[in-house]
Amino acid sequence: MSYPNASFRHLQRLTDHIGLLEHAEGIVPRHEHGYCVDDVARGLVVVCREPSPSQELITLGRRYLHFLAQAQAADGRFRNRLGYDRRWHDQPGTEDCWGRSLWALGTAAARGPTTGIREESFARFGLSAQVSSPWPHAMAFAALGAVEILERWRDHSGALALLDIASTVIGEPPADPAWPWPETKLSYANAAIAEAVIVAGWKLGHDRVLHNGLRMLEWLLAGETRDGHLSVVPAGGWGPGEVRPAFDQQPIEVAALADACMRAATVTGDSSWLAGAKMSVAWFLGDNDARIPLLDEQTGGGCDGLGPTSRSRNQGAESTLAMISVMQQGRSLAAAVR
Repeated sequence: MSYPNASFRHLQRLTDHIGLLEHAEGIVPRHEHGYCVDDVARGLVVVCREPSPSQELITLGRRYLHFLAQAQAADGRFRNRLGYDRRWHDQPGTEDCWGRSLWALGTAAARGPTTGIREESFARFGLSAQVSSPWPHAMAFAALGAVEILERWRDHSGALALLDIASTVIGEPPADPAWPWPETKLSYANAAIAEAVIVAGWKLGHDRVLHNGLRMLEWLLAGETRDGHLSVVPAGGWGPGEVRPAFDQQPIEVAALADACMRAATVTGDSSWLAGAKMSVAWFLGDNDARIPLLDEQTGGGCDGLGPTSRSRNQGAESTLAMISVMQQGRSLAAAVR
């Protein structure tokens, strides 16, 4: 199969001089919904994953990092929502926005395109690594930033602590092969939970934890595969006995699967994991339950959701970033098979 290049055209359309606007009506940014740290953090991740970013992308990276700096409290917690009126609408906390910010800061510290971005991100990662969260998803996202730090600074105490806490907060998956998942229902970006357990076991040298993470990911990938293509958990989540396929399927779920499968292949050296990443790219190109592409090649955006016979016309930040992330993994797949 072919692997299209990641397009940043629509991401640039959604970005103004303040940050990354969260929602779009079609491709038109909806200013009334403002900005959220969750999306800005994801934006910094994909910019820093580019091996040779253009000057335009470097400018985006600087803007996103500046936004995160404004959202970060002195104790390391993060606000999430900034209105178009330039007022923060919430208080600092350690929910998903904190975890995703650590993911972004760790990635930017290790892979940022300029010395300034790398140094600023490293310092801000260290500040926010001093706190933790009781929420599994938040700790999973923080773990993904921690492993980026440890790839460059293998003895970083804050990153090591985050991995240990993430493993504890996520918990031990049940031994039951029918439901080897540490939560009673699948929700969103589920593969990030499995990936966090994988990297915790890997970097902390805990073979049992690593095995648990791989077992979780193997079960999740099998459960989200139907007739040779991905059929992922819908926006409302999915629990035992509920009907599948189900909709509205979300691009963020596919992006998390692609990342986790690529990570599993790297950690284990087992190329069979690459099949999950290939199916993730194919899902965006139309190999899905509706047989409709979620990548809009004309606009450079990603559609917000997949229904049984249609796709959302809206192309917001989360879905566009998920598409970019998966196409970046597609580029890595293409390089792996050369």
